[in-house]
Amino acid sequence: MPTSIERSLSTLPTTLLANNAPKLRRAYYNVTFLHCFVVYLEAHAWANPVLWEGRAFFNYTQSDIDQSKGAYFSGVKGTQGPSHYFQFLGKSLAPTPLWAKVVQEQPVHALIDNSSVFTPGQNPPQFGFRRSELLAQPFQGGDRTGFDATLESGTTAFHFSVQTDAKQSLNLAHEYQVVFIETPDGTHIFDLQTGTPFNTTVSSPDAARVLRIRAHDSSVLFQTPFQDNVWHNFAVVVDWDNLTLKVLYSVDGAHLQAVTNAQANKGATKGPDGQGEFHFGVLKLPLINPSDSPAQQADVVHHGKQEGSTEALIYSGMFVEGTQDGVSIGCNQTTPVGK
Repeated sequence: MPTSIERSLSTLPTTLLANNAPKLRRAYYNVTFLHCFVVYLEAHAWANPVLWEGRAFFNYTQSDIDQSKGAYFSGVKGTQGPSHYFQFLGKSLAPTPLWAKVVQEQPVHALIDNSSVFTPGQNPPQFGFRRSELLAQPFQGGDRTGFDATLESGTTAFHFSVQTDAKQSLNLAHEYQVVFIETPDGTHIFDLQTGTPFNTTVSSPDAARVLRIRAHDSSVLFQTPFQDNVWHNFAVVVDWDNLTLKVLYSVDGAHLQAVTNAQANKGATKGPDGQGEFHFGVLKLPLINPSDSPAQQADVVHHGKQEGSTEALIYSGMFVEGTQDGVSIGCNQTTPVGK
């Protein structure tokens, strides 16, 4: 799918494009910024309340990550310090243009390597996984349960944008879960998955290079090719009372558009047991180890094969909003929640 930038540039003469593509791309983003800034001035504020602001401001530092200050809890990681796994990218890479710098943000880089073995509390290390994840948290600390309940009541929209890291690419023979809400029993209200689903095969490498939004029962609601060098923007609208999910999607600066209707989130439950922590980062599942027993092969958390390679993804546009005035789709514009 060509981006709006690529469609615009494709109308220009080939020689002009070849010689000036970087400048033209920057000019496009500048025009997009000016347009969105005008819209912002007209509206003065977001139409909806932002319940959690996870777009990384430029005053965020690596010290904040190390101390789990601000918007992110950085404890789901391996044995190294948080700064080994999570980096603020400053101005080295432009964030998603979807919000057109109305909110000044920097992308967040999340990395796994062979040290990324998470040990949850007093439980055994999760040797089957490699994982580095940031969790949404209230800015001033406080009541985690109350914070999750604020994000997860009524109808709320979870926004996130993701981009590949060409230098530290994923091994798509594996399954990855890279954005999700995890409930107390370890299941997900929804997740963003890529790669080859655990203990399955795919027909071609392209079939694994796909982003999939999955419901609580792991059914796929929407999927799209995971192209490099573009921002893949999502909003997942969760109706916590009627237990439905709706997906919106776009690429780069194009406004979000609904790609599903509201779908029943089968298996999800109401109340605290059906609420959880909002994660983003890299969770890599293992491959089956033929030497393991059947019981070990079924224990995906603690057993399986991992290469120990260094892999990463890049995130932007992370926030959660109420939907009283619709769902934000870019440039401070909204669309009705609908059905």
